[in-house]
Amino acid sequence: MSTFSLQDHAFMQRAIRLAKKGHYTTSPNPNVGCVLVLNNEIIGEGFHQKAGQGHAEVNAIADAKANGFDTQGATAYVTLEPCSHFGRTPPCAQGLIKAGVKQVIAAMVDPNPEVSGRGLAMLEQAGIKTQVGLLNADALALNPGFIKRMTKNLPYVRCKLAASLDGKTAMANGESKWITSSPARENVQQLRAQSCAIISGATSIITDNAKMSVRWQELGELKNSYAESDLRQPVRVIIDSQNRLTPDLALFQIPSPIILVRTAIENLPKWPHFVEQVVCKTVKNSQDQEKIDLPALIALLAERGLNDILVESGAQLAGAFIEQNLVDELILFQAPKLLGSDGKSLVAMPSIETLSSAKNLVVKDIRMVGPDIRITAKFKP
Repeated sequence: MSTFSLQDHAFMQRAIRLAKKGHYTTSPNPNVGCVLVLNNEIIGEGFHQKAGQGHAEVNAIADAKANGFDTQGATAYVTLEPCSHFGRTPPCAQGLIKAGVKQVIAAMVDPNPEVSGRGLAMLEQAGIKTQVGLLNADALALNPGFIKRMTKNLPYVRCKLAASLDGKTAMANGESKWITSSPARENVQQLRAQSCAIISGATSIITDNAKMSVRWQELGELKNSYAESDLRQPVRVIIDSQNRLTPDLALFQIPSPIILVRTAIENLPKWPHFVEQVVCKTVKNSQDQEKIDLPALIALLAERGLNDILVESGAQLAGAFIEQNLVDELILFQAPKLLGSDGKSLVAMPSIETLSSAKNLVVKDIRMVGPDIRITAKFKP
């Protein structure tokens, strides 16, 4: 059984903090950090910034060399097992071997079953000592979407909801701007920025004339860490089974990828080049209505390499995702307001008719965002 010193913990904690710097930019690749240590001193460090660019280990080696350090005999602390295959960049394991490191401590193995353990094996064959498991839970928390897609061929799905303290999302006449505060809306922008895709429905898009994009100027303190050019727009996935959307909507004025999910394509207007129409199979819901097969849609998004999905929609669609056990994490913003009994409810879940069939969650975090409460909870299996 591996034993790690307090210094080992400190160096891996530093690597984890570095990995978090890529939180909004690395998709579809995982967030990874690396620290190179020689004689108990950090000589180089790096993190993965963008897909197609240098991985954390390569950047740490380059950093050490730029600072005049020889990496021969160093120990590498890395949050994820170094890769062993050629992708857009050469294998990191090979880079560490060439750099002459004597030991590699990884927080976790690669979750991809096709490559898991191969990077460590490559290092060991080169005579480099390897250890795994230091701060494993912290490393797992860095990349829930990447890990779930690698292990289950599914993305990690978050559902964002906003309501008053009495659980209403809008007045009876549909008025909803704004229930929550400006800080809460900034937080939602940050949720969008970390997501690979946002799913919404045609009704929400039409009602709010919503763009569903990341607005850099509304990212709050995140603007201090990322230039506008570094942030990517998530793929906007809009379920429009009745072909109600039209190109004049604000959604289509932002030139970033959009997937329109439909049951059929016929006699539609010409869309901008960044719009793709996808026909998805349907299933009947509990009211015997034909609806998009949501599990099939989620699986399709995983096939396209999308790790983290944010459902940001009305009560019907949000409720359908929750009813079908497709949501991993619920994020609820509650404003200190009471909208009354005639307001619109938070989610619609017609199949939930008894207390025994209620969806149970575990609250993981509660915090204030401006005057509002943000609750983060995970659904029990």
